[in-house]
Amino acid sequence: MTLKKSHFCSIFIFVIIMSSCAKTAHLRNIPTSKFAYSDSTKKVDYSNLNNWAAHPNKEDTADLVPNEATLADQSNLPIDVFFIHPTTYWNDKEFTDWNAPINSEKLNKKTDETTIKYQASIFNKVGRVFAPRYRQAHVHVYFTKDTVSKKQALNFAYKDVEDAFEYYLKNYNNGRPFIIASHSQGTDHAGPLMKKFIDGKPLQKQMIAAYVVGLPVPVNYFEHIKPCDNAEETECMVSWRTFKKGSTPQARWNVDYQALNTNPLSWEIDGKFADKSLNKGGIMKNFNKKLPNLVDAQAYDNFLWTSKPKFPFSFLLRENNYHIIDFNLFYYNIQENAQLRTKKYFENQIK
Repeated sequence: MTLKKSHFCSIFIFVIIMSSCAKTAHLRNIPTSKFAYSDSTKKVDYSNLNNWAAHPNKEDTADLVPNEATLADQSNLPIDVFFIHPTTYWNDKEFTDWNAPINSEKLNKKTDETTIKYQASIFNKVGRVFAPRYRQAHVHVYFTKDTVSKKQALNFAYKDVEDAFEYYLKNYNNGRPFIIASHSQGTDHAGPLMKKFIDGKPLQKQMIAAYVVGLPVPVNYFEHIKPCDNAEETECMVSWRTFKKGSTPQARWNVDYQALNTNPLSWEIDGKFADKSLNKGGIMKNFNKKLPNLVDAQAYDNFLWTSKPKFPFSFLLRENNYHIIDFNLFYYNIQENAQLRTKKYFENQIK
């Protein structure tokens, strides 16, 4: 059986992206001036479905189900999932602002065909998925020495996420339980969002769990939202950052505090090794190919360490930082866990 040329190219590009995600090869067309945004006072209209990457009232890539011809039916699901996508704004020739425009068809397509398809879709069997588009900060904020512009760009992006969440609460939530899920820059925004609206607030009783992944989250970041100790606990949070075991993360990935470090195979934070036999399956470039027993996992020293994943052309993978596949490596474990925590949440409500 031979691979089609287009299939080979897509796999090759995926591996190249994986191999350069922690390097600076992708940092072309970066912002060169101080932070400025001409539309900085204009709010995004979240009554417009075009400003949602995923929404239960439209068909989108978060509805896709691996190996199934039909889209996920979210109409009768009892909870919601508010998903904050990671950075997809880099190396865009059309603009070099610190923040992306909300209506770039090219950038939105990239978002939809990557993180929304491969990450947000994990949750489409447990709840209605809401994923706002927002004027995300350029990936350069994680490399620049211009800390003032970095802060301003991230704050600007966060305000869109906050506006979207407020719109969701006012127009769609109606007292429904929900999950917060985020990755990378999305986790940068999930933290302050949860502090403002959920931590110690009445809304915390509606939060089943938070999957805040890809960036370090201090274990004591919240006053009332605690780390999940096991697979069934609710009103708590999980987080991890994935690296190949035996590797040495670059200095910028290290932090001088204890970060929450959850093992998504055991859902514990005890540092014990979890064999790959516990891995229900991951999803890599081929969305319709489930890869069971993809990697093992062990959470210690602020990182989640895994074996090297095996998939077509994985021999080309030289990068030890598995940041962009933090979710993909454990696709079915996360999906199953979200369903389990939701089940336990409702059981707890009737006790």
